[in-house]
Amino acid sequence: MAVKDMSYRERGLLLSMFAHQCYSEPKDLLKKRPGIKDLAPLKKFLNKPLPPTYIDVEGAQAYVMSDSKDVLIACRGTEPTQLNDVLADLKTFPVKHHLGGKVHRGFYAEYDKVIPGIKEALAKHDKKGVKDVWVCGHSLGGAMALLVSVELKPSGGCHTFGQPRVGNVEFLKVIDFPYYRYRNNNDIVPGVPPSWLFFKHGGVLRYINSHGNIRVATYWQRFKDKKRGFINATKKGKFKDQDLDHNMSAYHEYISNMDESGEQLPK
Repeated sequence: MAVKDMSYRERGLLLSMFAHQCYSEPKDLLKKRPGIKDLAPLKKFLNKPLPPTYIDVEGAQAYVMSDSKDVLIACRGTEPTQLNDVLADLKTFPVKHHLGGKVHRGFYAEYDKVIPGIKEALAKHDKKGVKDVWVCGHSLGGAMALLVSVELKPSGGCHTFGQPRVGNVEFLKVIDFPYYRYRNNNDIVPGVPPSWLFFKHGGVLRYINSHGNIRVATYWQRFKDKKRGFINATKKGKFKDQDLDHNMSAYHEYISNMDESGEQLPK
């Protein structure tokens, strides 16, 4: 089945799984990361027609894999133990993007490292240029995924999880492809860099509320829901709610527990 023909839940499950598994080294790509119950949706892309392509340039990493109909691209997010990732996150000073507007200096530098390898891999995985391309990533990987998508204009769009702000309003004007951005309740990362530095979010927000359901919510609805989520987490003794909500395993778990209406399935 082509990814575009998958249900809303199946597609979200596949892309969140890939964004999660891409934190693994190639030898561990088929070892389930925390929260992953079944790798079957991803396995069909392995060795069909080519094995996954792993790109690693000075600590910036991405995977490209494909089957007969689709190409999946995932950019790896921040590893707290990797100095390169930490420095990339801290380089917030805006720089000019080559297609317009300004973007986060550190994210742009990481994108610049992987985009040549991604383009080369894409040419191998889709020699005729007829497959749908889907790009995803978590955290820093989500920021890189958006920058990669601006360059590639993927037909399947860009799908990010816990993505920080990437650029200013002028940069958002160059986005002309489907773009979906998941944010989990009190996840702190989508709130940085601060908006007073002229960084703005774009795309369609898929907000995961304190009950674990994906919703369209206004700013004030999200404000009240975040407060509710923080209180509920504190009552349960979870004093790092903002960190826990950013965990990729949490995103994947909530998506896997959804039915097609966005309601959480009974456990």
